[in-house]
Amino acid sequence: MSISNVSRRNFLKTAGITTGGLVLGVALPVNALAEKGIMKASGSSLNAFIHLAENGDTTLYCGRCEMGQGISTALPSVVADEMEADWQRVTVKQGDADEKFGPQATGGSASIRVMYQPMREAGATAKAMLIAAAAKVWKTSADNCFAQAHFVINKTNQQKLGFGELASIAANMPVPEKPVLKKKSDFNYIGTKLPRHDQNEVVVGKRVYGVDTKLPGLKYAAIVHCPVLGGSLKSLDKTDALKVKGVTDVVEISRFDVPFGSIGGVAVVADNSWTAQQAVKKLKIEWNLGENAVYDTKEYKQQLVANVEKPATLAAERGDIDKAFKAAKHKISATYTGGHLSHAPMEPNASVVWVQKDSCEVWASTQSPVDIQKVLGQYLKREPKEIIVHVAMAGGAFGRKYKCDYVHEAAVISEQTGVPIQLIWSREEDMRTGYYHSINAQYIEASMDDKGNVTGWLHRAAFPSIATLFNPSLVRAPEQNLGDITNHLFGVENFRTESGDAKAHTRIGWYRAVYAIFYGFSFGTFADELANKAGKDSLTFVNQLFDNNKNEKQQAQIQRAKKALATVADKSGYHNRGTLPKGQGIGLAVHYSFQSFVAMAVHVEVKGEDIKVLNVDCAIDCGQVLNLDGATAQMEGAVVMGMSLALSTEITFREGAVVNSNFHNYPVMRITDMPNVRVHITDSDEKPTGLGEPGVAPFAPALSNAVFAASGKRYRDLPFKPLAV
Repeated sequence: MSISNVSRRNFLKTAGITTGGLVLGVALPVNALAEKGIMKASGSSLNAFIHLAENGDTTLYCGRCEMGQGISTALPSVVADEMEADWQRVTVKQGDADEKFGPQATGGSASIRVMYQPMREAGATAKAMLIAAAAKVWKTSADNCFAQAHFVINKTNQQKLGFGELASIAANMPVPEKPVLKKKSDFNYIGTKLPRHDQNEVVVGKRVYGVDTKLPGLKYAAIVHCPVLGGSLKSLDKTDALKVKGVTDVVEISRFDVPFGSIGGVAVVADNSWTAQQAVKKLKIEWNLGENAVYDTKEYKQQLVANVEKPATLAAERGDIDKAFKAAKHKISATYTGGHLSHAPMEPNASVVWVQKDSCEVWASTQSPVDIQKVLGQYLKREPKEIIVHVAMAGGAFGRKYKCDYVHEAAVISEQTGVPIQLIWSREEDMRTGYYHSINAQYIEASMDDKGNVTGWLHRAAFPSIATLFNPSLVRAPEQNLGDITNHLFGVENFRTESGDAKAHTRIGWYRAVYAIFYGFSFGTFADELANKAGKDSLTFVNQLFDNNKNEKQQAQIQRAKKALATVADKSGYHNRGTLPKGQGIGLAVHYSFQSFVAMAVHVEVKGEDIKVLNVDCAIDCGQVLNLDGATAQMEGAVVMGMSLALSTEITFREGAVVNSNFHNYPVMRITDMPNVRVHITDSDEKPTGLGEPGVAPFAPALSNAVFAASGKRYRDLPFKPLAV
């Protein structure tokens, strides 16, 4: 990576800042990112900016989307820490879509993992330049100066110069090639419980979300789509909708057949959003439903089960599983299934777009502003960089707002009406015509010897892959989607992975934790079933599976996983579970995903069909944690989401269309159901890894194991108690 002192005049013009000072740009190591599949290898892009004004006020820009996860506090605090800035003097601003901010897509729990080092070096560079400026003023050496709390201090006489006083001088100092980074013991903010920079704005309602954008002349739109993927408009009678007072137009939107483009629909434009939402219900529409009108999730799940309970396409293997099965003392098998899930963020899809003859400007809650530029560039036949995208705070996203179909639709409406348009999808529209987590089935068969050692493991999986968004002809998940099975940390000498057929009948999209949800469930639950068959407790048995792994490259990972599991076992009272009242149990699970290790111990009480989660202990090892408060909140949120998908949430399709419509028949967890959650964070010197997503996966298997311990009943289908809709 490299750091440069950007032209103040050019930067200040784009940032709308009129004062002088020190402005730094940081160039990201793009080739390193390309190796991780995050972006293409082609040159470098500026990704972070520091502006230190002459009055000492410091503005730090965050290039990643803030959607409640706290990234706009965590990443800038790293800069402030290395810079020795006073956090009270720091203002954080969201970076708009611009290549100078590097890869801005927020997903895959990659933001901190990718940006931690560049942000540290940015802060350290600014500090070095400020120290050099002070040394020049005092006519002493830089080694005789140090920075602290927004000042540079002379070691000889304790004189102080404020950062603001030094800003203009520092701007003309040479940029150090290799800035010296702080020791962990010297951190001021990294690894502490730093309050979010915007918490006061959130509490008093001043934080601007995507739905809050207002412009002069703004019109409001509501939309309805064909309920079946691949369907098209057959007939439209808009007479009654146009009679509604305040309605100005009805716009037909054709399917735009690019990833994240609109699936096609009809929008009503009005003077306010309420009128638009009411008028869209008065449209009389007939749809050609197309071939997916046969889709029924109950029947399809049964088909997936059939596809994994018979030989499927080989993905990977090691050893000789047939030989292991023939020599087995015991053979155990189980089938695990899960349904579609909707992201269901509290803030539905919302954007404002104004398409004019020579410009296009967007205000949106988005996880990927660059994809907005690409899609609108394709639609409008303009260069992507000509599309101005302002990134707003997202009121939840979970992967849904990575896709920009709702922004493309607003652009179509604006282009046709000639005015700025705010399009807000209703909750019902998002739930019925959005993107969904994969419906899935897995079959596992294992062999054990007379000592309870697992000698063979056959694992088949069938689910419509996210790759179908880019290649709809795929009928089974590609091999790379099954890598988490093949590369699992359990040590089994003879192992075979197979992929079953699973055609997509709806749009499959990234959902928080993605495939780790069902992989974590199957591995964590089946390990408990094997332990029960072997007559061993789950903790001992899982550790035995880890210990059987002789792969030297995985030993450090295994020890971290075992440590996380031991932590929750100790903290939860698992070792004393024999003293629990009748009907109570504790279940354990650990899962590795997004390069992090999360273990959970779930303590439940079961009375008949009623499952009450009492306590959850969660241990996470994600390397160096930036913000302890944010990390704790992420794990607590993961419990909420994991508990919802384990117990109740499932999207049901019948005759090709989603039956669910809102939270009354897609019941996410309520606050009254919240258990006591204790989060245990490993103090680590390792590099930061994923934080936002890995906490979701281990909850469901830990819950399933806890329910079995409490009642003897085993759940293998997610959710455990689906709501009839």
